[in-house]
Amino acid sequence: MSKEYNFYVAWYVYIAESRFKHFYTGITNNPELRIIKHNSGKGSQMATQQGPFTLVYVSKEFPDKSSARKREVQIKRWTKSKKEKLIRGEWE
Repeated sequence: MSKEYNFYVAWYVYIAESRFKHFYTGITNNPELRIIKHNSGKGSQMATQQGPFTLVYVSKEFPDKSSARKREVQIKRWTKSKKEKLIRGEWE
């Protein structure tokens, strides 16, 4: 008899602000842990050079990584001004 396991992992888009006031947009299944990793030097080259970071935005839950990635790509194309509106809750 085989067991079936159905694990649901929620994905999120997050925006972190660097000490230089630059935004870093990414995806993760644990936003708080991801910021800790960025701030400990584990992450992208940009993250290690521009940290420490503050988590300034976390999206709604996405059901899968692909959906979160699509939203991440969309947000990365936005201007800084539009990202700031999203962070303030003035944009969806």
